[in-house]
Amino acid sequence: MRIAVFCSSSPTIDNKYVDLASELGKAIGNKKWELVSGGGHISMMGAVARGARQSGGRTIGVIPQALVDIEFADHDSDELHVVETMGERKAMITDISEAFITMPGGAGTLEEFFEIWVGRYLKFHNKPVIILDPFGLYSPLHELIIHLEGEHFIKPGMRDLVTWCTTVDQAIQACQ
Repeated sequence: MRIAVFCSSSPTIDNKYVDLASELGKAIGNKKWELVSGGGHISMMGAVARGARQSGGRTIGVIPQALVDIEFADHDSDELHVVETMGERKAMITDISEAFITMPGGAGTLEEFFEIWVGRYLKFHNKPVIILDPFGLYSPLHELIIHLEGEHFIKPGMRDLVTWCTTVDQAIQACQ
């Protein structure tokens, strides 16, 4: 199984998030699954890939050339696909992955989550969409989604297409 993980690449976040990424990577590797990531080697993105490889999983990175040029690439990936644009990166990750886990992250992570979630709602894919949030970072987002549904900006059932998890084990189980 190929699991895409969306998460932060910020080097200034609390280490608990980096540790969470490593834990998730190890769980993916323990299953002998493949990790699909944004192809970076720092922060959570790097930690999830290293964790997967340490536990026997394969890693597939997809990264735009502009990020390779600033020495951001995870050259230890089993496969590293260099593309030209962020759009190409997202399209490839979507195409080759069988499930999507979103961990804590910023604007880029949220943008990837929303695109995957909307794609599932519009039936462009029928792959699991999971948020792993043991620290409650996305609690305000979860409440906003419930509020938007109550105000009829999100259709009934759309919210149910996302599985919210607080543990790595729950997230792994939701992929199957």
